[in-house]
Amino acid sequence: MTCFQRLMTCFNDFPGRRPLRWLPVFAALAVAAAPGGADAAARRAGGAYDGTWNVVFATTRGNCSSAYSVPFLVMGSRVSSAGAGQVSGTVNRAGVVAVNVSVGASTASGGGRLAGAIGAGSWRGIITGDRCSGTWQASRS
Repeated sequence: MTCFQRLMTCFNDFPGRRPLRWLPVFAALAVAAAPGGADAAARRAGGAYDGTWNVVFATTRGNCSSAYSVPFLVMGSRVSSAGAGQVSGTVNRAGVVAVNVSVGASTASGGGRLAGAIGAGSWRGIITGDRCSGTWQASRS
């Protein structure tokens, strides 16, 4: 018996529940759990945002220095460091990006959007002991 059939049997046991009502949920779960067919193909073909991005941070709140930059590397849906420090994050097909950056004792997280060869967003973190936040702008090299 397949996993889907077992789940449908379980839902048949609940009185008043129609199994077909749950079909879209199971279909979405099956697609998400399937081995990365479309995702793997996108990685092999290269993502729309692949490349090195120069990200310039500006501080709008707090006592942190402004206008410092960190190079990021985007490959497929992953964001990583292209220089010093640790960078980890993701970018989806629509360009929505979420990133965590760590350089020495300083840490920050941010989010925003990439479009074509530019991007922008906001960040917050603790930089050399001070709580700060601000904006970022990116351009692809």
